[in-house]
Amino acid sequence: MQFTSDSPVLPIDLPALALDIKRWAQELGFSQLGITDTDLSAAEPAHQAWLEKGFHGAMDYMAKHGSKRTRPQELVPGTLRILSVRMNYQPPATRDSWEVMADGESAFISRYALGRDYHKVLRSRLQQLCDRIAAHIAPLTDDSFDYRVFTDSAPVLEVELAQKAGLGWRGKHTLLLSRDAGSWFFLGEIYTNLPLPVDTPGQNHCGTCHACLDICPTQAIVAPYEVDARRCISYLTIELKDSIPESLRPLIGNRVYGCDDCQLACPWNKFGQLTAQEDFHVRHGLDNASLVELFGWDEATFKERMAGSAIYRIGHEQWLRNIAVGLGNAPSSPEVISALKKRLDHPSPLVNEHVRWALKQHEHLSAAAL
Repeated sequence: MQFTSDSPVLPIDLPALALDIKRWAQELGFSQLGITDTDLSAAEPAHQAWLEKGFHGAMDYMAKHGSKRTRPQELVPGTLRILSVRMNYQPPATRDSWEVMADGESAFISRYALGRDYHKVLRSRLQQLCDRIAAHIAPLTDDSFDYRVFTDSAPVLEVELAQKAGLGWRGKHTLLLSRDAGSWFFLGEIYTNLPLPVDTPGQNHCGTCHACLDICPTQAIVAPYEVDARRCISYLTIELKDSIPESLRPLIGNRVYGCDDCQLACPWNKFGQLTAQEDFHVRHGLDNASLVELFGWDEATFKERMAGSAIYRIGHEQWLRNIAVGLGNAPSSPEVISALKKRLDHPSPLVNEHVRWALKQHEHLSAAAL
């Protein structure tokens, strides 16, 4: 895709328009909007080095787009500015995360996935924002307002863009941090040819803190600001489609979809804000569900319950794989053993392998107890 015109010559006050856009964004439920240019040259060497180390694992899409991720004008020619937005997602009235993880019979699901799929929610709101900008500009000029919206859906270096747009800074766990809201929010972007004034980049406030590095169950944060995705539980339970390495399975505990440990340990998240968006409220009791219960879902139930959820895209087979690992790490009980044995004849080799591993874990526990 290429924008159809160069920078439109607008007979309007661009700084005033930028303020209007920020106000409209808040009216649409975004917590903050910032504006930046397309220069990511400072971030490009570190991103390339990360790829060369193979830290992206099986996420081939991270490398196949070449420099489009770090050069926005190559992704969408004609781009002059990026509007970066954030939207809070921390749902209210959820069971405490640490309590869930300490309860080996429960299933922990990352807080961002307890409600509806953020891709759809943010994309819809971003489109509404663009529609409003277009309607405002149309009577004033014949020039084209060109744009393209992104919600984790294309090669976009969203954390770096958000930092440049003044929404916060890249924390040592590589997520964006805000002094006012921690990290419990989604990011989205609008690429546009509007020559709007840019905002002041965010400043780093991590200091000497290394809580996120210390807490990571698999030590995936191999250095400040550097994550080896191949060890990250979010990658292992969501992005990895094959067998989870056996050496990492015991470290996953009962985290069956994603991992929030680095965020939970971050001191800045004491400023985290609850979402005002009902779309991100807990659905189907996923904040307080047992491993055995979720493992009992057949494919039809999974599709029905997870329709409209980010979890839907991993599919039933991967869902069972993840929960089998959780059950392998759970305290032994007749209910756990029975649930696993019922899946021994599952037609998926992937599920079957992880079920057998889980049962062996309980055999070892039984032997050790004698």
